[in-house]
Amino acid sequence: MVRTNRRRFCRLAIGMGGAAAFGALGWGWTAAGDSEPLTRTSAALGTRVSVTVVHPRRRVAERALDAAMAEIRRIDELMSLYRPDSQLARLNRDRVVRRPHPDLVQVLRHAEQTSRETGGAFDVTVQPLWEVYAEARRSGHLPEASAVGEARRRVDWRQVRVLPERIELLGREARVTLNGIAQGYAADCAVAALRRHGIEHALVDTGEVASLGAKTRTEAWTVGIQHPRREDGYAGLAALAGRCLATSGDYATRFSEDYAHHHVFDPRTGRSPEAFASVTVAAPTACRADALSTALLVLAPAEGLRLVRSTPEVDALWIFKDGRTLATDGFPWEG
Repeated sequence: MVRTNRRRFCRLAIGMGGAAAFGALGWGWTAAGDSEPLTRTSAALGTRVSVTVVHPRRRVAERALDAAMAEIRRIDELMSLYRPDSQLARLNRDRVVRRPHPDLVQVLRHAEQTSRETGGAFDVTVQPLWEVYAEARRSGHLPEASAVGEARRRVDWRQVRVLPERIELLGREARVTLNGIAQGYAADCAVAALRRHGIEHALVDTGEVASLGAKTRTEAWTVGIQHPRREDGYAGLAALAGRCLATSGDYATRFSEDYAHHHVFDPRTGRSPEAFASVTVAAPTACRADALSTALLVLAPAEGLRLVRSTPEVDALWIFKDGRTLATDGFPWEG
């Protein structure tokens, strides 16, 4: 069976996901007193998103929630592949977007930076590979090697030219997807909105998880990491401690029952990477964690470990397909 959602991300509590899990996370403490948490949920970015805040003044909390959810919707409207009026859809259709929104420019620059530092393991132009696999899936089989090779020749992150006044696709058949970075960026935008409204304690889930403040006076926010082979299980718990968390795995949208073919592609081969079932990244921003989790799923173990160890404030947990785990010393988890 092929799962239609792009990924399953960090679980927010043992055996529970999304807003339903917040009760298990120990809400109730706030520097300003004992205030009830307020949660807002919606559908955006191809998943269920939620924002929960704790603040002594309900009106302040509600306005902050309005602002955070508006930011998430705005990013969805800009960067969705499935909205024909989004700037991303226009870029793929028209090959150019003039006077692009600054957020689209910023996300594509983040993507370019990650592509460069990972040697192309992260690449927003992998959409042609997704399309050839999705087309074959509709016919009940995997794509032919020749079709994969033809799609792979259209993949090259250097085909995207990003300027403040103009974004252009240089390759005639290049197509961009921001599914490996937009959710994280949306979480960062939501957190920024909460801060502007005076919120000090909050949890944001856009498919990637970001936090403000702490769970209690002595504990950081703790989230569960999805087990790659047990849909309602978790691989361990991670304390956010001011960082964000993102997971990429072979289980969310797959094209074969053996997990060998899935939604993450190695741009160098056109095939899905073979070593890992999932990679979880803790980073200062959700955008950074999101992009790096995808890249680290693609990179060989030694390459990925070297990259993480050389990147300040970034740690990672790798789960191999055979169940073994590897984590950097600073990854905040209990397995």
